[in-house]
Amino acid sequence: MLFALRSAPSFRKAPVFRLFGLLLTLFSLTHVAQAQVQLRGVVRDKDTKEALPFASVAVPGTTNGTTTNLEGEFTLVVKQLPTTLLFSELNHVKDTLRITSAAESLNILLAEATVVLPEVKVASFPFQLVDRAFRNLQRNYRRNYYGKAFYRQITRIDNQPTELQEVVWNVKSNPARIVGTTLAQGRYAAVQAPINLSNFSVYTRKFGLFDPGQDSTTSLALMSPNVEKTYLLELKGIVGEDSTGGVAEINFETRPEVKYRSQGTIWIDIETYQVVRYRMTQPSFTGSTNNPRQKFEDAKLDIEMTFRSTNGKGEVAPLELMKMTLNTNLTEPGKAPLAINVSSFTYFFEQSAKVQSLPYARASLTDRDLDAIRAKPYDPEFWADNPVVKRTPAEEEVVSAFEKKGAFGSMVKKAPAQPARSLRNGQVVR
Repeated sequence: MLFALRSAPSFRKAPVFRLFGLLLTLFSLTHVAQAQVQLRGVVRDKDTKEALPFASVAVPGTTNGTTTNLEGEFTLVVKQLPTTLLFSELNHVKDTLRITSAAESLNILLAEATVVLPEVKVASFPFQLVDRAFRNLQRNYRRNYYGKAFYRQITRIDNQPTELQEVVWNVKSNPARIVGTTLAQGRYAAVQAPINLSNFSVYTRKFGLFDPGQDSTTSLALMSPNVEKTYLLELKGIVGEDSTGGVAEINFETRPEVKYRSQGTIWIDIETYQVVRYRMTQPSFTGSTNNPRQKFEDAKLDIEMTFRSTNGKGEVAPLELMKMTLNTNLTEPGKAPLAINVSSFTYFFEQSAKVQSLPYARASLTDRDLDAIRAKPYDPEFWADNPVVKRTPAEEEVVSAFEKKGAFGSMVKKAPAQPARSLRNGQVVR
């Protein structure tokens, strides 16, 4: 029948063939559109049922993956079903699941990983691991990654949200830090308050595990040649099946004689010496405001960095997320102290080693985030239903409150203005 249609000389039958071809094209496009499937779910601890934030969710053998938010929730778009997902979290046993339907939310339970306390490791073992991790970072410092990063910051004064900033950067990073950024999209909203911290992102963009520009002989960083002189280390255990492989969990704290105070935990792969996660608290953080009457007291800064898993196949890996949290009291003569909490979260995505020719700028204390955000036209469609912009219920409540006040403008693009019309001689004219 198809042969007859193609070969028939009649002009009338040609449109029938074109219609059939059009239907085939539409069917193909529909099939492609339907092939994109969105999966959603939550990852929890198998025993406690508590949510596992920042757990990895990935399609094995591909670069397609995501991480859970603070509530353990995730969404991931896959090409088709069935598919297999790999779930992993540093202190839990990895698990895979064959997914055949997206009709219901996935409830993933991960068992806690075995923590081995090696008996034969001498006291110098954690110092050896940290030193080798430092040498590893030093050796691979010029290995760059290019991609995007989503940054969200919420400021609360006496537990009331007063400031919200959301930004997407084009970002250049390496295995130790953010190297430079350029703004892709951003938005900011605030209510009247005694203080704003709209430039808090500079701490995220400037902090790094290692800085080759510092004097290594005086550096107080954990990742430096001075770790034995500056820090006390304690090996808490090795996450893995046995003590010959896995990830070492090491607690660190500056020695009592060192004025600079820092404490936290670092996780290092004992085979590749890759830093997997870093968590640090500065209990005596110093900061100031542009109001000479205001002072920060009892300031504490918490920093967390997580790097993408290489599954033991690489020495270093790009950043996956960064968290910064500042808790302090703002004092001013004649006024009651105000409890300040500033929390930020940065998620890195679409990263690769392919060089991008963008004007990446290094962070500077003179940066003004609001100036950069205001220089970019606000695009409400960019923020609406953006899968990267994942929020916890608490964050969603804050964002919704600001949106209701029109702080960002409408989340839906406004309809184009209609030209003025009038009636003349029974006809509508413009």
